[in-house]
Amino acid sequence: MKRIIECVPNFSEGRDKKTIAKISDAIAGTEGVKLLNVDPGVATNRTVMTFAGTPEAVVEAAFRAIKVASECIDMRHHHGEHPRIGATDVCPLIPVSGVTMEETVEYARDLARRVGEELEIPVYCYEDAAFSEERRNLAVCREGEYEGLEAKLKDPQWKPDFGPTEYSDRVASTGLTVIGARDFLIAVNFNLNTTSVRRANAISFDVRERGRKVMVDGKEKWQPGTLKDCKAIGWYIKEYGLAQVSMNLTNIAVTPLHVAFDEVSERAWKRGIRVTGTELVGLVPKSALLDAGKHFLRKQQRSLGLPEEEIIRTAIRSMGLNELKPFDPKTRILEYLLEEEPTEKGLCDLTCREFALETASESPAPGGGSVSAYMGALGAALGTMVANLSSHKRGWDDQWEYFSNWAEKGQVLVAELLRLVEEDTLSYKKVIEAFSLPRETKEEQAQRDQAIEAATLYASQIPLQTMKTAIKVFDILEAMIEKGNPNSVTDAGVGAPAVLGAVKGGYLNVLINTSGLDNKEAARELEEEATKWLQLAEAREKELWEKVKGKIQ
Repeated sequence: MKRIIECVPNFSEGRDKKTIAKISDAIAGTEGVKLLNVDPGVATNRTVMTFAGTPEAVVEAAFRAIKVASECIDMRHHHGEHPRIGATDVCPLIPVSGVTMEETVEYARDLARRVGEELEIPVYCYEDAAFSEERRNLAVCREGEYEGLEAKLKDPQWKPDFGPTEYSDRVASTGLTVIGARDFLIAVNFNLNTTSVRRANAISFDVRERGRKVMVDGKEKWQPGTLKDCKAIGWYIKEYGLAQVSMNLTNIAVTPLHVAFDEVSERAWKRGIRVTGTELVGLVPKSALLDAGKHFLRKQQRSLGLPEEEIIRTAIRSMGLNELKPFDPKTRILEYLLEEEPTEKGLCDLTCREFALETASESPAPGGGSVSAYMGALGAALGTMVANLSSHKRGWDDQWEYFSNWAEKGQVLVAELLRLVEEDTLSYKKVIEAFSLPRETKEEQAQRDQAIEAATLYASQIPLQTMKTAIKVFDILEAMIEKGNPNSVTDAGVGAPAVLGAVKGGYLNVLINTSGLDNKEAARELEEEATKWLQLAEAREKELWEKVKGKIQ
């Protein structure tokens, strides 16, 4: 697994394009990181940048960006709607893959130490990187904001963790930076059809975990809000001419994005106000939008077994993510941005015509193995289509969830079989590469023989996996033939021979590849397993074929 962390620094400049470009260039110019998103806000006078890469490279890029920000931004002249305390206001590191939170904490503290010592900027460490419990909360670290920084530094309780401890001309210019390690956070603003900050604040107090102060028996007491792991305030954005509930969701496993949207909408409605749309700040994990899309589909009693892209479009439409500016999933979803750019077009990126013509060319790949997996994918797609059509058939509303569950299973099988389309061709290429290895010396010959055996074994396992995956499609087809929309029974019926073709094709490819194995015991085991699946597939296809004929005759 690649070692990747994400960094989402917030800089106190959202209007000067030259300054924003200098900071982003410092990040993008660091080897080993990828600048994913630059999201400036005019009214907030604040820019959120997102980048990711290896831990060491991310720390270096963050340091360079903080250095440029300290040179270009003078906090003595800064004004904006968002709370802030420094030129680089906050700089969190977030583990993405292959890195623990404990390791991320060490990277954050090393960055904080370097910023304090080399750049002479006072630093507080927050969230998981905090040295004391009271500094875990960003809002507490930022309390008093930039205007209260001089007084804050005089308080021994708020001595910086790193960097200068006394107010100076340098500190007056740079302010203080808060650096930490945390889990993924979603920053989101809910647009209201009002300009009233007081009402926006009232809604934020209703929902945020901290809640609001109330008087109980003559004493002030905090009354918690309805959403856990949620921080929120209300403000007016002149740029848009509306008030917003601005929110940080610090644990989306506890309070997902769609739950926050629904809760703010309900609280707003009770106050005679409507949420008209949603503004996401920075990037969002794909799971947040998939969960949201499925949530809204479920409320509509619609099938959840739709392609990923359609589920995400449902989330965008349902929460009004396009209201203030276009929302492009390819540039706003973290996983899409972290995907490696393909060096060449994959088979599944081709049109139907291109795939057929590529198969018909002089090249030996794609061949029977990839075509087998594709036939299986088409069979799964037909079963999934019938499930989706059945889920919203008139008069069948009480069965929508039954068909939705089958459609979701179908989407999983379609995705896996399409992956095997690509994998079969890649496995063939591995065999060709092994045969092209040098064999002039005994050592080279031995290495070549070992590589050929390993590649051939792998090339035998891929079509077997195609067989085992395609077999599962019969369950979906059978359910749709028996209980699905009768107008689509032949569609499910067509899926059955398509799946059998996938299994038969996989079987032939297992046999041809195992014939080249030196390990005859492994070859025999693969052939026996393939034969078992072939016999099962032939029996099931025959049974389903007769059921379909019985339905239409």
